[in-house]
Amino acid sequence: MHFGLVLLVAEVFVDHLDMDSSTQTFQHRTISFKLWPATQSTRILLVERMVKNFLTPSIFSRKYGLLSKEEAEEDAKKIEAIAFAAAEQQFEKEPYGDGSSAVQVYARESSKLMMEVLKRGPKAKEDDEKSISVVESVFDISGGRRSFIDAEEAEELFKPLREYGNSYTKICLSNRSFGLDAANVAVPILSSIKHQLKEVDLSDFIAGRSETEAIEVMNLFSSALEGCVLRYLNLSDNAMGEKGVNAFESLLRSQSKLEELYLMNDGISEEAARAVSKFIPSTEKLRVLHFHNNMTGDEGAMAISDIVKRSPVLEDFRCSSTRVGSEGGVALAEALGTCTHLKKLDLRDNMFGVESGVALSKVISAFTDLTEVYLSYLNLEDEGTEALANALKDSAPSLEVLELAGNDITPKSTAALASCIGAKQFLTRLILSENELKDEGAILISKALAEGHVQLTEVDLSSNLIRRAGARLLAQAVVNKPGFKSLNINGNFISDEGIDEVVDMFKNSPHLLGPLDENDPEGEDLDEEDEDEGADNNDDLELRLKGLEIKQEE
Repeated sequence: MHFGLVLLVAEVFVDHLDMDSSTQTFQHRTISFKLWPATQSTRILLVERMVKNFLTPSIFSRKYGLLSKEEAEEDAKKIEAIAFAAAEQQFEKEPYGDGSSAVQVYARESSKLMMEVLKRGPKAKEDDEKSISVVESVFDISGGRRSFIDAEEAEELFKPLREYGNSYTKICLSNRSFGLDAANVAVPILSSIKHQLKEVDLSDFIAGRSETEAIEVMNLFSSALEGCVLRYLNLSDNAMGEKGVNAFESLLRSQSKLEELYLMNDGISEEAARAVSKFIPSTEKLRVLHFHNNMTGDEGAMAISDIVKRSPVLEDFRCSSTRVGSEGGVALAEALGTCTHLKKLDLRDNMFGVESGVALSKVISAFTDLTEVYLSYLNLEDEGTEALANALKDSAPSLEVLELAGNDITPKSTAALASCIGAKQFLTRLILSENELKDEGAILISKALAEGHVQLTEVDLSSNLIRRAGARLLAQAVVNKPGFKSLNINGNFISDEGIDEVVDMFKNSPHLLGPLDENDPEGEDLDEEDEDEGADNNDDLELRLKGLEIKQEE
């Protein structure tokens, strides 16, 4: 039976590889396989297979009892998480291998724990906390109500870290506010285990403290953790500014193997961004870099660009809501040209403008593994949008998310955008809200989505001056997609008859259609040409556009 459980895990990976192989055939790309890390879909599939196994009658269930569905799902998720953590540790020992030994650990740990559960049978209520015994590796005090910590509470909270031989490698102190008294308790304990730490989360850990006390606390924690070899560091939500960054200088300077760095909502100014760039000695292994919601500006973006240039394996870059204008946007775009492994790009809510959009279009085609692109509210206009759409069309074949809301996009650039969308058959989310696509653009987008796109779950074209024809075709394009969840066409100029038609299309699944309460049937923002034609010409518009073709790759 134990061997059979190992085979169960192996089957999941075989299915995963078969799926990847078919994907590669479709895309006509050559990719060298790496068995680890497992994708999220593979992990979910393993959990599902384990649940099915637990719920299937067997010699064990006859002897020990059959688990309930709720209990089976709970145990399966715990088992997978434990096995995944063990496999990750194995993979870190041989990061340049094919991951086969990590897969073996994943299978072995999963099957061993599954056997324990099968032999245990259904839990008695008093045994709820004893389902699977495992050595704890995560120390997390972030749960519960946000609160100040005093010395006495810190003594109690940090007791597990004092235990000899503890194996904590990840600590999360977020959502608790440390003053000097609590910091003086925590610091020597952290210093004693820093050699084993790999992940440190100090986000939101000085809230409500005076600037003087907060800086002292940050200095203490920085000194205590200096020299630990981290792969993950989160200093978000601390309103640090330049003084706070300087307080963490010793910790930042000692990090040469960081893989993930988060500095979100930290008041990172131009000077603070320069300090971050100066302090971190190496970003050669950096895969995730998040600078969301700071006051970085163009000059700060230059400093961030220097970090990006030194991060050749970057996969996830977020620099949204950072007050970056055209000059900084161009610098970031050019720096990203070195990051050919990029999978997720989020530059939302900046003042990039057309020039930055065009600059980004010149490098985005290098991101062949790109799966998520967030470029909303960047003032791209038609020129920037068209340049990006043309560049994306022939790259990023596995793109799943495309967001271009609030960019003043009109029908002028929609043909190129629709052509790009038509080529992205793995698209799950398309967000084009708050533009000016009108019916011409909406119909082209509808035609692009009508063929294929079986993984599509969400489409948002709200606030786009769309009328009856565009709304009707959008509804037709998505209503029968398997797994589709949400169509948002609110805030448009759809007639009452058009609303009735769309609602009727979704009569068997009304929950998939978003609210329409902000729709304006009168369409008061019509230009002179629209006023002359009138709202009743929407059907003629659809007929005129039926002959338009959206070019897609064969």
